[in-house]
Amino acid sequence: MAKQEDQFKKVISHAKEYGYIFGSSEIYDGLSAVYDYGQNGVELKKNIREYWWKSMVNMHQNIVGLDAAIFMHPTTWKASGHVDAFSDPLIDNKDSKKRYRADVLVEDYAEKLNQKAEKEIAKAAKCFGDSFDRAQFEATNPRVLGYREKMKAATGRLAKSLDADDLADVKALIEELEIVCPVSGSKNWTDVRQFNLMFGTKLGASAETATDLYLRPETAQGIFVNFLNVQKTGRMKIPFGIAQTGKAFRNEIVARQFIFRMREFEQMEMQFFVRPGEEMKWYEYWKETRLNWHTSLGLGEENYRFHDHEKLAHYANAATDIEFNFPFGFKELEGIHSRTDFDLKAHEEFSGKKLQFFDPELNESYVPYVVETSIGLDRMFLAVFSNSLQEEELEDGSSRVVLKLPAILAPVKVAVFPLVKKDGLPEIAKKIVDDLKFDFNVIYDEKDAVGKRYRRQDAAGTPFCITVDHDTIKDQTVTIRHRDSMKQERIAIQDINAIIEQQVSFKSWIS
Repeated sequence: MAKQEDQFKKVISHAKEYGYIFGSSEIYDGLSAVYDYGQNGVELKKNIREYWWKSMVNMHQNIVGLDAAIFMHPTTWKASGHVDAFSDPLIDNKDSKKRYRADVLVEDYAEKLNQKAEKEIAKAAKCFGDSFDRAQFEATNPRVLGYREKMKAATGRLAKSLDADDLADVKALIEELEIVCPVSGSKNWTDVRQFNLMFGTKLGASAETATDLYLRPETAQGIFVNFLNVQKTGRMKIPFGIAQTGKAFRNEIVARQFIFRMREFEQMEMQFFVRPGEEMKWYEYWKETRLNWHTSLGLGEENYRFHDHEKLAHYANAATDIEFNFPFGFKELEGIHSRTDFDLKAHEEFSGKKLQFFDPELNESYVPYVVETSIGLDRMFLAVFSNSLQEEELEDGSSRVVLKLPAILAPVKVAVFPLVKKDGLPEIAKKIVDDLKFDFNVIYDEKDAVGKRYRRQDAAGTPFCITVDHDTIKDQTVTIRHRDSMKQERIAIQDINAIIEQQVSFKSWIS
């Protein structure tokens, strides 16, 4: 656990040092759980968003995009259930005065049990080598079975209690599991209570006539209220999807873990409208499709897992999370939900407008069912960044800090250096920059020795460095250095563009 915390501190420090993420309004001592993306961070964030958009919208003929407003009619949130049901169960520790989400305390307890089980499995795998049968070991080892049974019992009871709104039993569960406050180490807990997460605001010229509004807590409702607009103008046929990226706002009382849980964040969502009765087929399809998208980035298949929901939201008949192994353990990265026809029917009821699709193949009208995929862009940023930050021991005994971002996502694709600041080398290097900048984000760097410049770009995540030297004048070739392998090779200036394009093109990564 201490090693994980140390790694996470390095991630936060590195993100600031290299212009990825700053605390919001730092000169005024900042604002809790609010962050600004720096010059490199905004590029990485944009590249992740584009990778998602191309995969989700451009690669599917039956999925289109939308950009709905943040402000929506207040009845929207009554229809969606957010006014009455969008809350978190909170509990305070009386000694530390710290506030926690009660469900997260239990989930963290369950994850610790899972980590103990995984340690037992890893020890056995090391002992038995190639002959190790993981499935058999998991099914028969008493310790692993014990850990898993305790996990299942804790999360199952939590789900049942929350579903029944039995907050007293949630507190009783925390006490029975002997969960302690991470700060004080005490078990002196208050009662559990619900807290609504929506930010309220007002729209109007004066306080007397202003309308009470909410900052949207999710982007999905903007898609649902535009269902017919998109379907009719796009002549869309079931099944079809509407995708959207954008800001959402939640008054997270327990915001922590850097950008993992913030009050202002960005979502990338797609609502897929299907025939009633076919939702589970499409639910399974999108589970597989979305996991394939994640693993295409090369962050390691072992760092992902599905976690089916014990407690389903009021609108769902199936739900799972794609969890990622962050420096603080496996946590939700993307949610995939079968939302049934709850949303469209609710908006029909509250608006008095029909939100149905006439299916010519069935010769009938119906309210479509919906399968949702929803990923936090900021969480995806953290997954990519934290996984990519590595410290390597080199053959000569030295070490380097390197940010091995997937090349397609890297903020700067190539840095161009003149070996020295004379003999016409800077002019050639700047000409290369001018030629490349139409296709890639490229920078010029002439400060310090080349070795230091390489290290600087390694730490910033730049996948390629081009060095112009005196041989360049003679034969129009340069040295290209690859960040991950540190391999250097001689290539013709005229081939630079094609070589980089092959490494960073969308087609090379997604196919």
